[in-house]
This record gives sequence, structure tokens and C-alpha cells, in this order.
Amino acid sequence: MRVEHEYARRGTLAYFAAYDVHHARVFGRCEDTTGIVPFARLVEQVMTTEPYASARRVFWVVDQGASHKNWAAADRMSKAWPNAHMVHLPVHASWLNQVEIYFSVVQRKALTPDDFRDLDHVTERLLSFQDRYNRTAQPFDWTFTRDDLNRLLTRLGRHDHHAPPPLTT
Repeated sequence: MRVEHEYARRGTLAYFAAYDVHHARVFGRCEDTTGIVPFARLVEQVMTTEPYASARRVFWVVDQGASHKNWAAADRMSKAWPNAHMVHLPVHASWLNQVEIYFSVVQRKALTPDDFRDLDHVTERLLSFQDRYNRTAQPFDWTFTRDDLNRLLTRLGRHDHHAPPPLTT
């Protein structure tokens, strides 16, 4: 990282990624901007690839990002891909989404230090890391259980009447 009193900012880049929790496989792409259309390109990238294209159901766990927020986003997805089902996490619960763990790994392993010549260099670093990750990664050992989730939802419900209710068995 350069430490100077002046620096030239050369734009921003959006990195979209989907994470197959069973196979530790990442599908990612770099875009010039965020939004509905770039997110739809990621969905198409995944949903036209086997085994997702022919799967009976593919669940997309998403946070409250603007490109996939609300029921309109879920409707767009299900109309384009009838076997795709969007699951929205509650606000402030993106830590339940395993792609967020991957993003944390990317930040620590691929983007730090953050000294890049230009956006092409950032793109190359991200996609190279993604390729290496897909060759070597194992699924996360996720230990957060349904009972853990119910305890959390009960605790949140005591403080926020809009919190989702605990899951029924």
C-alpha cells in the first residue's frame, strides 16, 4: 500500500459471488457497478451451469442488498429460473450467509495489502484467487444449528417486535 499525502483514486469495482455450500465452489464476476442487472448476470452464470441448471431446487440465500432486496427480486428470479428460490436473511444477519465468510477470506488473502495499479489488476487478483480457492477449498464446518437459530430469534424478538419468529419443527 502506498502511503502518500496524495493518491489517485481510479474507480470502483463490484465483485459478485455465489457460494455452493456443499462443494465449496465459488461463482464470481466483476462488474462496473452494482444493481439488478449485474446481479441477474451472476444468477444466469450459475443457473446455466450444471448441476444447478437441472436441479429440482436451488436456494439463493441473500442479504438485504438493493440488487436482490424484497419480493420483487424473488419474483424476477423465479420467473427467469423456476427452480431458483430466493431466501432473504433478516437485517443484520448477513453473517448467516456463507458467501460472507468467503468475502472475508478474499479481503484478508487477496485484497490486503490494497496496492493495485488499476481496476484490471484488482479484477485479475480477485478472479485468480477465486480459481485457486475453487481448486483447494473444502466446505466450511458450519456449526450453527437450528436450535442456535431459534435461541437467537427468541432473544432478538424480546428486543425487536419485527424480528422473525423462531422456526417450528
